[in-house]
Amino acid sequence: MSAPNTDATRTFVGDVDDLHASAQRATGLTELGPDADHHREGLSRLLDSLHSDAELTPEGSKYFRATLKGAIAARLLAEDGIARRPGVLDTQVERPIFVTGLPRTGTTALHRLLGADPAHQGLELWLTEVPQPRPPREQWVSDPTYTGIRDLYSGFMTEHPDFGGVHYISADDLEECWQLLRQSFTSISYECLAYLPSYSRWLAGTDWRPAYARHKRNLQLIGANDPGKRWVLKNPSHLFALDALLDVYPDAVIVHTHRDPVKSMASMCSLAEHAAGTWSTGFTRERIGRTQLELWSRGLSEFTAARARHPEATFVDVTHSELLDDAGAAVRKVYAAAGAEYTADVEAAVIAENTKSLSGARAPKHSYTLADYGLSTADVEAAFDGYRGE
Repeated sequence: MSAPNTDATRTFVGDVDDLHASAQRATGLTELGPDADHHREGLSRLLDSLHSDAELTPEGSKYFRATLKGAIAARLLAEDGIARRPGVLDTQVERPIFVTGLPRTGTTALHRLLGADPAHQGLELWLTEVPQPRPPREQWVSDPTYTGIRDLYSGFMTEHPDFGGVHYISADDLEECWQLLRQSFTSISYECLAYLPSYSRWLAGTDWRPAYARHKRNLQLIGANDPGKRWVLKNPSHLFALDALLDVYPDAVIVHTHRDPVKSMASMCSLAEHAAGTWSTGFTRERIGRTQLELWSRGLSEFTAARARHPEATFVDVTHSELLDDAGAAVRKVYAAAGAEYTADVEAAVIAENTKSLSGARAPKHSYTLADYGLSTADVEAAFDGYRGE
């Protein structure tokens, strides 16, 4: 078993047994639940790629060790929570709304607008880190787990003020549900943070159904205190796994956001660069451009092919321009497709959320060009083969 990575000059993240042992010590738990073999294989493939492909710096190694250990700890906590609550897996997840699309197409904004409805529930970031039945909101400030995570993210935003204009994060904001898929180490997110070609090849050929089954177990646990609320979820990586998602959630409503990929890909590359920082010597701007263009053009192609296999009524399309021109109308469009009631109170909540998202530290402030990442308009148009997104 490998020792923890405490040397400031080391770039070894760890091995499968070492990381599990570390997460088990931190939580005092050992039960991984069903599908543990898939989980361990995903972790093994990811670690191999991090060590052989990623060219991590010591800072990057420290980050990935922490985040992989956190994913294992979240899985252990989820399984413990499920074991402590007989019947929690009987909680229904009915007609959930999944927002997906290419990154930087308005998925975050639309997701948070949908989540403003008191009749809806989403995944608050802190509960993806420590899965448990969502406590009443007024109790959060007295929960040391919540306050610790809140202060961690607040400190990050203070130390990196420019990041808020790219993607604002806080412990109690709704976030992407890749945080649940990471419990199975089946997630595109890693490919947006490092150069991982061997992991990418494995992920492209793996079965995502076990990861979505785990995703649902987490929703059943986290939503156990709010069984009557509809789930609204968001993740661009659902593009790569539509069949698996609909196998686990057959009555889901899929919201597909659209934007000109010439704009969205430039923004995605900039986000990857901002997020990855100094974690690698190999995740250069040119490599970011090439890998992200291949990844996301493939994701849209796979989604388009899979969408044709399912009833068209499952889907609703929202363009970036629709969202910018009239956010309320875009939300109403989703409500109509989902058969949800759009009341005056919902509209007021949507307007308040939209105003909040456009002000203060959350206000979009983001500069980028394709050329920064070695790409041209022609490169993007060729990769997306005629898709214009508007």
